Amino acid sequence: MEAHPALARLRARFDERILGTHAHRGDATAEVAAASILEIATFVRDDPALAFDLLVDITAVDYLGSVPRFEVVYHLYSLSRNQRLRLKARVPEESPRLASVTPVWRGANWLERETYDMYGIVFEGHPDLRRIYLYPEFEGHPLRKDYPKEKRQPLVRREDLDAPQAERTEQRERAGYGRWQ
Repeated sequence: MEAHPALARLRARFDERILGTHAHRGDATAEVAAASILEIATFVRDDPALAFDLLVDITAVDYLGSVPRFEVVYHLYSLSRNQRLRLKARVPEESPRLASVTPVWRGANWLERETYDMYGIVFEGHPDLRRIYLYPEFEGHPLRKDYPKEKRQPLVRREDLDAPQAERTEQRERAGYGRWQ
């Protein structure tokens, strides 16, 4: 029997897609199959016994050298039940992709963009996946453990910033930077 009722409910509903659980020091955590993240997120929000209606944060952890390399972490809160839940999904280095949870929690929009910008994890189905902190010409993802600390970035000239938006978009496209860069 699980120590936390939310974990027991998840195990009962998604048995083989729940890869592991723990409630160490009261922190209910479930590691889920990456392919099921959208279905599980919808369930924990809509199930009246769980009602995790607030997405607090999305982040990632880079386990350089492990397979799969990245772990995407969702911190959830139930306002009506005053409970927290953490969902974790692992994605591989070769294709770090996961379904977007913006259809479940609209607040995921910027949180997924931040995780994309810093780690390079692509959220499929995201309505506007583009960099949120760094400029479009920035190369790489700075929170990856293999990102070189001495890396120099392309120079963005002042006159490029002063150019009209349509001209800047055309310049980026010629340089090979598409909308999803």
